[in-house]
Amino acid sequence: MTFTEKLRASVQETGSTLCVGLDPNLDLLPQPVKQQFESREEQVSYFCKLVIDYTAEHAAAFKPNLAFFEALGKDGLSVFEEVISHIPENKIIIADAKRGDISSTADHYKKAYFDEFNVDAITINPLMGFETLEAFSKDETKGLYVLALTSNSGASDFLKQPYKNFESMSEYIADQLSKKSRFSDTHLGMVIGATQAEEASSVLKYHPEGALLIPGIGAQGGSISELEKALTHHTGIPLINSSRGIIYAGKDEGDWPEYVAEQAKSMKQKLSSITKKYV
Repeated sequence: MTFTEKLRASVQETGSTLCVGLDPNLDLLPQPVKQQFESREEQVSYFCKLVIDYTAEHAAAFKPNLAFFEALGKDGLSVFEEVISHIPENKIIIADAKRGDISSTADHYKKAYFDEFNVDAITINPLMGFETLEAFSKDETKGLYVLALTSNSGASDFLKQPYKNFESMSEYIADQLSKKSRFSDTHLGMVIGATQAEEASSVLKYHPEGALLIPGIGAQGGSISELEKALTHHTGIPLINSSRGIIYAGKDEGDWPEYVAEQAKSMKQKLSSITKKYV
């Protein structure tokens, strides 16, 4: 099964384009979790597994953010492996690692995330050049989500600046990804921030078949209605990510997972006007 086939199947099976971001911030973990387990590693593992259990029926994908696991130190990647092993096989797993290097370094990132951890996709920063994609490009079962128009204000520093004959570097990246897709077995998708929805249309038109990872909905305040407009002519399947707005919905309540489930269900429903185009 190719990456796009698995992606489409997961979206259709769940009737959802929701991606749940797993950002286990130790400062925000529910008190019942902290009280139940002494070690940080156990707290993070248990928390993420319950989030997965309570949101899986509403989500097509999960996006564990490597920074929060690496912050645990020497055992962080073991916890990461525990967590992704808990995700149902029919879901898309995106390692939010934002790697972007060349030559043997990139090849070893590929070996780590595609071969060892066997995630479905990884986020890539292309600013060292498009050769950062080459090591990942030979596997049709995998996908790359390349940073094109990010949701943070710093996107104005580089990505929104004019570049070559394009109005922005974002447009140039999208155009190049579309061209390189013809020679890549691995699917080349894009990261497009929901907070940039009004500007996204001009970027999306250069790579209309690219799968999308869209952060910025929920706690970051991205508009679903504006995003829907931007996606009007886009055929590549979007995954719309929400992290903090879902996983910390229960705060310190004893039944915090129920709040998480309800928030995931609510977000799925809010995204239904977008999802119906892809199911």
